Amino acid sequence: FFLSLKLEKKTEGKLQKQICRVVLDHFEKQYTAELGDAWSSVRDVLTSPWCWQHALLLNRFSQSPGLESSLAEQGYHPAFPAALPYLPAAFRCYSRTAPGRFPAQKHQPGRLKDYYLLNAASLLPVLALEVKDGEDVLDLCAAPGGKSVAILQCACPGHFLCNEYDDLRSIWLEQTIESFIPDPLINLVTVSKLDGRQIGDLQPESYDKVLVDAPCSNDRSWLFSADPQQAVLRLMQRKELSSLQFQLLRSAVKALRPGGSLVYSTCTLSRAENSDVISLILSSCRRVMPVDISEMARGVSQEFTLLSGMQQHELLVLPEKGRAWGPMYVAKLKKVSST
Repeated sequence: FFLSLKLEKKTEGKLQKQICRVVLDHFEKQYTAELGDAWSSVRDVLTSPWCWQHALLLNRFSQSPGLESSLAEQGYHPAFPAALPYLPAAFRCYSRTAPGRFPAQKHQPGRLKDYYLLNAASLLPVLALEVKDGEDVLDLCAAPGGKSVAILQCACPGHFLCNEYDDLRSIWLEQTIESFIPDPLINLVTVSKLDGRQIGDLQPESYDKVLVDAPCSNDRSWLFSADPQQAVLRLMQRKELSSLQFQLLRSAVKALRPGGSLVYSTCTLSRAENSDVISLILSSCRRVMPVDISEMARGVSQEFTLLSGMQQHELLVLPEKGRAWGPMYVAKLKKVSST
């Protein structure tokens, strides 16, 4: 089951985790069929952590003199062009083509962090959501909190519910928000531990914008499953994920006000967890309509490699050397009036 491929990290000279053969074999079959020729270059990036890139989302609530000039000296540039349909002035993200990771900042109670380290593609769902000041917003599966923080870099919601069902991940989420959001703005944020599948029934038509960054088969981390038995179990459970994702999405639709919009995202390449889930909600719910995000896709195509042939309401970021962002699937929907 397990192939001991020791990956040498060039930057530190340390040995990387081992690739799990059973997961790689599974991905080979599925993604060769789904992505065709694109899979070989994607596979090269996913199995080579030393070529992964990291971006920095700057915290607008923390003053850090000299940080942006320091980033520029190290080859970082603004990650998103001004041509995007939605790009608030306070939203600042920096990336570079070279791999390597900027030093992380530790959580210190009472002290705000200056930046959040992330995969730049994970910001695309937030930009697609287009949150405006005063809107009521729900982040249905919010931990570890990067997208929640990014939403608050864009706008000041009227009320913001960040939900995470898992106890440990919920603690992580609370720490993240505490690290980035000052008083009194933090009073607008509520962290809940509800079952996301039930929020729509508990809080019907309560939100203007909903983000569903769904639990998924995380392609990057699964390839490095330390325990081969755990990997086999994950692959067996993978078939059930699309059902959970659909239930979360259906709950999100219920929680959305008429005229409100919803963004669904995952960090997997799997069609069953991406386009198929969206197709199912569109065919089973008459009050949901797709929203065209092709203008945003064109705007970010210089920074990200996107899979061709997608529908206008969706995009899929493919990792590529020099642009090792993703995987990230994004789809946007709107709820229409019942009358």
